[in-house]
Amino acid sequence: MKVLVTGAAGFIGSRLAFMLAKRGDEVVGIDNINDYYDQRLKYSRLKECGITNEGAGELAWHQPIQSSIFVNYQFVRMSIDEKEAMNVLFRKEHFDKVVNLAAQAGVRYSITNPYVYLQSNLVGFLNLLEACRHNEVKKLVFASSSSVYGLNEKVPFEETDLVDTPVSLYAATKKSNELMAHSYSKLYGLFTCGLRYFTVYGPYGRPDMAPMLFAKAILNGEPIKVFNNGDMQRDFTYIDDIVEGTIRVLDYDLDAKKCKNGVPYEIFNIGCARPVKLMNFINEIETAVGNEAEKIYLPMQQGDVYQTYASTKKLEELVGYKPNVSLHEGILRFIEWYKSDKNPLR
Repeated sequence: MKVLVTGAAGFIGSRLAFMLAKRGDEVVGIDNINDYYDQRLKYSRLKECGITNEGAGELAWHQPIQSSIFVNYQFVRMSIDEKEAMNVLFRKEHFDKVVNLAAQAGVRYSITNPYVYLQSNLVGFLNLLEACRHNEVKKLVFASSSSVYGLNEKVPFEETDLVDTPVSLYAATKKSNELMAHSYSKLYGLFTCGLRYFTVYGPYGRPDMAPMLFAKAILNGEPIKVFNNGDMQRDFTYIDDIVEGTIRVLDYDLDAKKCKNGVPYEIFNIGCARPVKLMNFINEIETAVGNEAEKIYLPMQQGDVYQTYASTKKLEELVGYKPNVSLHEGILRFIEWYKSDKNPLR
């Protein structure tokens, strides 16, 4: 199977590309390696997949780079909002399936930089849909987000819940992706699956997310910011469980006759289904590090929600997904990586 992974220098995308290549799929990864956060982390993830630049500088645009680890993995630096470049890539490579993990991430960043989200998350996603439509791609799996549940107070969150109350532009763009994909599935018979990821953590995680921020501060003896005075819950899910679920959906044979209204389109939650209190999460990091954090308690930030809690029943029934890594084990693995030479930001 030949698979395109967009966002291949990202947290989830880099691990997904690695695992797909490891099992023998032919993989092409793309990413624009933007500077939303420290690019050293993105290059470090690529290095784990055997993607390096011999000149030690930034990777050149639009030039395929062969992995030194996997003969079946190539990486190209490009952006999904480059319409013509995307069309050329699809015509050249003849992908069987596509996993779209490229997007402008960050709930809070979307409040101060809204236009960036429209270009990447909407225009870029449309380019992908069109490229899939015109190049006989069998299936498109794309990243949505638990943030689409917005002000929904019913827990656990289920895929059938209404998602009409987003509290950030980021969430609104992810809901838009779901609607756009459904329309292409209906109009053109393109098989699409949206994945509502819940809070992901683990080695090589994003530096703007709580696990990395907490670990850095505690190890350096600096105070941590605890929002909503610590009264929050998150469905923290370890990276390997997220990738396992994504691969199972990618392999899943979608039967349009069993889908709603006969449209070959599905939405899945991917989470741990065991929400954790924020203070308990902090305590696990403190235990793994061996230091207690100084805490600054603050009110809820704009764009945040009180809790996330995934129902993964649908994913378990259809593809056999069940998360395996406990919070305790996941934090130990994360802190071990954070303190190692593999972490370029420590």
